[in-house]
Amino acid sequence: MLPLTLLNTSQGHPMLVELKSGETLNGHLVNCDAWMNLTLKEVVQTNSDGTRFFRLPECYVRGNNIKYLRVPDEVLDIAREKNQQQREEQRKSNQPQRGGYNRQYSSSGQRGGYNRSRGGGNVGRGGGQFQRGGRGTQY
Repeated sequence: MLPLTLLNTSQGHPMLVELKSGETLNGHLVNCDAWMNLTLKEVVQTNSDGTRFFRLPECYVRGNNIKYLRVPDEVLDIAREKNQQQREEQRKSNQPQRGGYNRQYSSSGQRGGYNRSRGGGNVGRGGGQFQRGGRGTQY
């Protein structure tokens, strides 16, 4: 499962974010982006010593400052189910239709590949019809 998939599933759920500085943020995830930048609401911030607490209505966390995230188990279960559904849909869409054309073959009836699509054979590789045996030996 990809981390961004998990984060997108976590939106609206509570989570704990520990920063590289040692501070922790407890709040509900509002939004996240591709760089793991997070927006949290109803946040309780704890300093690195754990001695002081601050209540914030909203907080923005830049992704490169995050050490780790803790999400509830129910979010993990939801993300697994979504991931499994996507895989099943992908498998269904990749199966060839009944009686349909098999996609691994090209229009010429041969399997596609780098050499075949570029002309293939021994052209330009020193294996012409007049060379047999060692170097320079011609028949």
